[in-house]
Amino acid sequence: GALYSRKFTIDGEQISLQVQDTPFVSLEDDTDSICCQEQINRSIYWADGFVFVYSITDYESFRVLRPLHQHIRRIHPNANIPLLLMANKGDLLRARQVSSKEGLQLATELGGTYSEVSARENCDGVHEAFQQLCQELSRSSSSCNGEKRRGLHLVRPKSPNMQDLKRRLKQALTSKGKSATTL
Repeated sequence: GALYSRKFTIDGEQISLQVQDTPFVSLEDDTDSICCQEQINRSIYWADGFVFVYSITDYESFRVLRPLHQHIRRIHPNANIPLLLMANKGDLLRARQVSSKEGLQLATELGGTYSEVSARENCDGVHEAFQQLCQELSRSSSSCNGEKRRGLHLVRPKSPNMQDLKRRLKQALTSKGKSATTL
């Protein structure tokens, strides 16, 4: 999955947001257990909040959310981590397989907020949903009295920085050039 980083301001505070896209989470053979890559477990460990996205036109994408939440609770049994349940493809109402009522009911059950959006037709809805989650994160982190919610034992992944990539490429090319001239 890709890691996306953005910086923006909410309520006068500079926020650095990293979004880890976690593809390939699926249910194991008609059970309520999920199958996911180790990279996803690492992302779950360092995450301060979660956005569960499903398509209203794909019931299977909705069905995986409850087991995924249970998996997260096993990793963070006592944490109160903000959760946003985002129903995407709100523009495809004729192909709907998951009702708004089902989405809202699941969000309530999981202790999160619910938002139905169309990323294709209205990116403002997606922006507002993420902004709402960030405000919730800000409130929960300020209630920790300046302490981190939990100790991090894993280093957060870094998104590739173009300057860093250029520097490493230049170093690699320079070291190849030196080794070729010494032969």
